[in-house]
Amino acid sequence: MKPWTAANAALALEDGRIFYGRSFGAPGTRTGEVVFNTAMTGYQEIYSDPSYSGQIVCLTYPLVGNYGANDDDFESRVDSRAFHAEAVVVREHCERPSSWRAQGRLGDWLEERGVVGISEIDTRALTRHIRSAGELRAVVSTEDLDEGRLVERARAASGLEGKDLASLVGAGAPWTFAEGERGRVTVYDYGAKRGILRELAVRGFAVDIVPAHTPAEEVLATRPVGVVLSNGPGDPAAVPGAGENVAKLLGNVPVLAICLGHQIAGLALGAKTKKLKFGHHGANHPVLEVATGRIGVTSQNHGFVVEESTLPGGVVVSHRSLNDGAVEGIACERLALVSVQYHPEASPGPHDSAYLFDRFADLTETRPAALHR
Repeated sequence: MKPWTAANAALALEDGRIFYGRSFGAPGTRTGEVVFNTAMTGYQEIYSDPSYSGQIVCLTYPLVGNYGANDDDFESRVDSRAFHAEAVVVREHCERPSSWRAQGRLGDWLEERGVVGISEIDTRALTRHIRSAGELRAVVSTEDLDEGRLVERARAASGLEGKDLASLVGAGAPWTFAEGERGRVTVYDYGAKRGILRELAVRGFAVDIVPAHTPAEEVLATRPVGVVLSNGPGDPAAVPGAGENVAKLLGNVPVLAICLGHQIAGLALGAKTKKLKFGHHGANHPVLEVATGRIGVTSQNHGFVVEESTLPGGVVVSHRSLNDGAVEGIACERLALVSVQYHPEASPGPHDSAYLFDRFADLTETRPAALHR
């Protein structure tokens, strides 16, 4: 396939498929695993979510950037105004955004932060291809449009399996997000979104953040009323010492685990994780709460999943995807563990699952940490 006349950027997949388009972000060449996200809004939250590190994100909604970008909608850390997606792929980029909150065009903000963007792509065809072939290594470039070189570069890129990205995007040192009178909660930062921290703060907790590699003994010594294992990118099995650390926390303090944190909790329990053919990325995924039969529409971003057949006794599947039956939550009453694969803080997305933060808050009062007894 030859580029059309106005094309100045290209997306190449490792299987040889090429898409030509137009640049609307920073110039350059970026590699990553290409994924599709089905959310209709919330592009700034998606691009700034640290969980998308190492990924090229294709949005299925056809018009992106229509409400611009602003300082308030970043989901990266409080001290950061970064976009974490390696590159972004859209059908059409809106050049004239209209919103009272807009502080500029999305494309300009991507350019300022070094994120390559490509528009005028048939995102429907790309999405259908990923659903058939699976998530593929890819390259986006505004510098080289040669098919052969681009495909070879995509094939040479590393995938997400075996890659520890959580240690790169998480906090490098402990810090405090908020003070509160309900007790102190410690958040393991594997790539935590601000939405999670906000949900804890509005429930009255003092919120302390620690790096992904922090020893469990060090956390327990601060006597938190609860511990949260955050979301994050990459392979859960590749985060050094994470499973072993969490195993020491379970049973000693109530734990809320989210997304990558959920997968790490599964590993800590002795279960295994596996990579999905194409992950769950979007703000419209239906999930069944097994105990109540209640169905929630959820925000999701994960390429790995806990294998149900490897869960130990005493650990139950609490939530299940209604799209493909995948495990979307586990629980263990004995260990005071609440663990979900999706994002109860949404950002972007619906708020159907915010009750999980209330459930965790109740556990910090009804099941106090062992060190407090």
